[in-house]
Amino acid sequence: MNTPGNRRHFLSSLLALPLAGRYQALAAQAPPMKVTRIDSLYWNSRDDAPFWPHWTWLRLHTDTGITAVGETYPRGEAEAAMIHTQLSRLLLGRDPRNIERLWSDFYHTIDYQIAGGTEMRVLSACDLALWDLLGKSLNAPVYQLLGGKANPRVRLYNTCFPHRYDFLKEPDRIMRELIDRYGIRAIKIWPFDPAAHSTSRQYITSEQIETALFPVRLLREKFGKEIEILIEFHSLWPLTAAVRIARALEPYQPMWLEDMLLPGHFAQYRQLAESTSLPLTVGERMAGKLQFQQLLESRAAKFIMFDVCWCGGITEARKIAAMADSYQLPVAPHTAGGPLLFYASTHLTAASPNVWIQESCQRFYENDWPLMLENPLLPRDGSIAAPEGPGFGMRIKPEIWEHPKAIRRTTAL
Repeated sequence: MNTPGNRRHFLSSLLALPLAGRYQALAAQAPPMKVTRIDSLYWNSRDDAPFWPHWTWLRLHTDTGITAVGETYPRGEAEAAMIHTQLSRLLLGRDPRNIERLWSDFYHTIDYQIAGGTEMRVLSACDLALWDLLGKSLNAPVYQLLGGKANPRVRLYNTCFPHRYDFLKEPDRIMRELIDRYGIRAIKIWPFDPAAHSTSRQYITSEQIETALFPVRLLREKFGKEIEILIEFHSLWPLTAAVRIARALEPYQPMWLEDMLLPGHFAQYRQLAESTSLPLTVGERMAGKLQFQQLLESRAAKFIMFDVCWCGGITEARKIAAMADSYQLPVAPHTAGGPLLFYASTHLTAASPNVWIQESCQRFYENDWPLMLENPLLPRDGSIAAPEGPGFGMRIKPEIWEHPKAIRRTTAL
């Protein structure tokens, strides 16, 4: 009899198995299912709802009555089209327990077209929905299916999306709130982006460097080494400018310099790494373990960043995390997207033994998530814990699926 008590005992016994054997045992324990319907939902603009939407949700229905949600972003129309013209052909009528087989079949289909872009984003959304579905069918949180809790809580940093204060002018007020309200002592800002936009990403002047250093200097003067500062660059710079910027930042000792060059330029990233004492983080916009293998082999990055809504979902992200671990490198997932990205990433980091820190956004958990979720996650003591509910544990308010400006589409057997 498949009672909750028996499931807990079964899940505990799985922790002694290798990951491949564990997954096979889980799939066998879950009830047989068939995907019968696929829904998509997105908004055309972040201004179409008060919770700042820019993601696409994919919802799977099964013949058992269990439903599950996946997510990707930020090109809703293209992602929805791919879901209903390509993914539906591969997924409808299939057994959703066979996550690795479904992932491989879809990947090899799109690889003959292009292994990236919309195709990889949709594969990521599908994969997240399959893991959510497996967890719900077993009445277990996803982190248990991935090996249990390596980290009961995961340390957070804050990415300064628009909220109350401008990080270019008042980063100290943002930092003070984060410490006092949530115990978060790490902040990510991107003060060099205005210079990149003004010079069309070609060069940076001494005056522009001095202007960009203002919020960094202010944070260090106000908080000293009590906090960590992370600098994002959005891949806007050529190598020569990146070296100059990195050397100017060295006295302020930021935790990392993130995505200074375009992704895929691994030899150039290695040159950059050798030109500065500051550690680099790379990978937010990279897709698939093969790209991450090249990054790891370049020995350029000290932190490996991925986005589970872009890199291939949980199935691929857990492999990337394991590859990073084999190089003795920590991971730090990117989560500045929709809400499921944060929930799913938190399950993965809970189960991963090589986590440095995880991204969060004050705006999301103070403003956006309470408007759309029944159980919004909230940081405590500078960290976050994975939800204990089945699947990823994210419960969307039912009325959100009927939002008047949401664009819905369904494909069924």
